[in-house]
Amino acid sequence: MQDHLSARETGRPYLAGIGAGRAIITINLSRPVDVLWTLENSLRCHTLAAVIGELWGDPNAVDFTATKRLALRSEASNVPCWLIRHAATPNLSAARARWRIGSAPSALHPHDQQAPGMPRWSLDLFRAHHARPAKWTVTYDRTTDCVDPLPLPRNREVGARDGTARQLTG
Repeated sequence: MQDHLSARETGRPYLAGIGAGRAIITINLSRPVDVLWTLENSLRCHTLAAVIGELWGDPNAVDFTATKRLALRSEASNVPCWLIRHAATPNLSAARARWRIGSAPSALHPHDQQAPGMPRWSLDLFRAHHARPAKWTVTYDRTTDCVDPLPLPRNREVGARDGTARQLTG
């Protein structure tokens, strides 16, 4: 589900590889409140694999109560729900995990240093109920059609707050 401004500014979602062999329903709505209403009511359907909504900016309809309703409905139906907010500020939210995703400088092209290489993105998990905040840089490999994390820096500590943290040495 997208509001009109998200569709105009970011385009339609690229759905290749998503739901292989499954039906995909896309809905373009004019008002953010309609996107939220459709998300919440879609989460009543236990047979859906996931529900994704896109909104532009900081509409008044996206408040703590609206995100809490989505989180509770998602947990009750056991259907994952993602609310993607383009060009938005990190307002108060009941989301179980909050991410910032942005572009990163592309890798060097292996045969031409002047040409762009594989695309990269920066991922920032800045708030989550069951995980530590972390940052990653990922790249898309066209030959394998996969998104892969780049190697972690040497001697970086990874792990959870529960004492399972360890030092990486490679």
